[in-house]
Amino acid sequence: MKNNTKLRGWLNDFNLDHPLVIAGPCSAETETQVLQIAHELKNSDVSIFRAGIWKPRTRPGNFEGVGSIGLKWLQKVKEETGLLITTEVANANHVKLALDHDVDVLWIGARSTVSPFIVQEIADALENTDKIVLLKNPVNPDLSLWYGGIERLYTANIKKIGVIHRGFSTYTKTKFRNNPEWQIPIELQSRFPDLPLICDPSHICGRRDIIQEISQKALNLNFDGLMIETHNAPDTAWSDAAQQITPKNLIKLMNDLVIRNESLRESSFINELENLRVKIDDADSQILDILGNRMKVSDEIGKIKKKQNVAILQSSRWKDILEKMISGGKEKGLSEQFILKIFKAIHQESINHQEKILNN
Repeated sequence: MKNNTKLRGWLNDFNLDHPLVIAGPCSAETETQVLQIAHELKNSDVSIFRAGIWKPRTRPGNFEGVGSIGLKWLQKVKEETGLLITTEVANANHVKLALDHDVDVLWIGARSTVSPFIVQEIADALENTDKIVLLKNPVNPDLSLWYGGIERLYTANIKKIGVIHRGFSTYTKTKFRNNPEWQIPIELQSRFPDLPLICDPSHICGRRDIIQEISQKALNLNFDGLMIETHNAPDTAWSDAAQQITPKNLIKLMNDLVIRNESLRESSFINELENLRVKIDDADSQILDILGNRMKVSDEIGKIKKKQNVAILQSSRWKDILEKMISGGKEKGLSEQFILKIFKAIHQESINHQEKILNN
């Protein structure tokens, strides 16, 4: 599969003067709830109404969706508001039911994207469709797997394809539910610049208070649209309550976002610069996470030293660390002076941590 300006055709057909907005509840809960939210969104920037009908949850026992009855509610949304409708599909049966109820846009979730078997099953069920099909990134940061999913859809002669960036799962705890790892969608965008790229800040953030920040970041990186979970009573939502916002707050958020309209030359320069800055920001964030984890290990060492009545400073160990880091730094083009400054500061912070433990 190669980049082609035709990939952008379905998005251009919306003829929007703002980013594409997909919004609606994480889960369709009741007909009343779905219709109320849709009517509150119909005169906004929202073009496509979303609602989860089948919910693939990480663990059993949680609400897993109302099932196919919810598709009838989505049909009513389209009839009453004129909004296009979308839901997640995870197998061929979901696809059939969605098509039977004239769902306009189907998305494949992160848990499905990780399995080539599931993506292929869905692609086969959608072969030659004229529906829009959106593919979320896989749960883990695997760009090849994301590419593979796109190629499977394209090979099935699905013409209207887009991708959704919803962040990546990580073992270490950060301020995000799913780390954005912006360099991955940026790399995908550089390979397929005409493939519509949508950001799902709700799943990246996992909390509503930073959704605007991430939405703005996505637009700064030239994303084509946003998928934002929107609920009339977010705090009592049956799933993902913390990351949903009200229709009123969504409308305010969209009004507050800054949408740049530079000349082509300026835009190219700004995008290139912003993409490089994102890589630096991601690297800096990873450095802080690593340093935080290192200090936790240092704290554990301090506890053992206190228990065994061992001195904090182990000179021979410190000498070995410095020699190893100076040698490793040279291989990466880092000067000895730079390595010495950094690791002396890290070593001193480790000593400070261990002194607190020994003195308590």
